[in-house]
Amino acid sequence: MDIKITGKDLEITEAIRAYVEKKMERIEKYFDDEFQVVATVKSEKTEKIAEIRVMIKSDLYKAVTAHKDLYAAIDKDIDILEGQIRKYKTKKEKMFRDASSMAKEEMKSKAAEIEDEVIKEIYYSIRPMGIDDAKLKLQEKPNDRFLSFINIETGKVNIIYKLNDNKNYGIVVPEE
Repeated sequence: MDIKITGKDLEITEAIRAYVEKKMERIEKYFDDEFQVVATVKSEKTEKIAEIRVMIKSDLYKAVTAHKDLYAAIDKDIDILEGQIRKYKTKKEKMFRDASSMAKEEMKSKAAEIEDEVIKEIYYSIRPMGIDDAKLKLQEKPNDRFLSFINIETGKVNIIYKLNDNKNYGIVVPEE
């Protein structure tokens, strides 16, 4: 951490310098890399103004606070900077997680396109029955969406299925 402290219309004492360096330790925990801090303190009328800029790579965080007490202004700046950095890091991590989950979904869809093959077989028996009987049989199995059967009226294989409203039914009949 490289700290540069300047004063305008205010002399930078060793106490002010030590206070800023001590408070910057709260910010230092958020960064692995080296970063720069430029702190400017000035006096205007009865207020002291503290401006702190934190620069790391291409990111810039800035806080400016005016208060009657210089140390209180520095404390407020540190709070503001810490909030900005936490918010940015959280946003960045969320974007990274979202991007990685999107990449996983994309890989799954590509794998599905490449492996366009039958991967599961289910065996069942087809029994002759009427349409009403097939509907009752399908109602007995709430997890099943369809049932194939031999229609006793036509002697052909039909499929009865539940519509999306889960109240009505459709039937698939082969062409003659």
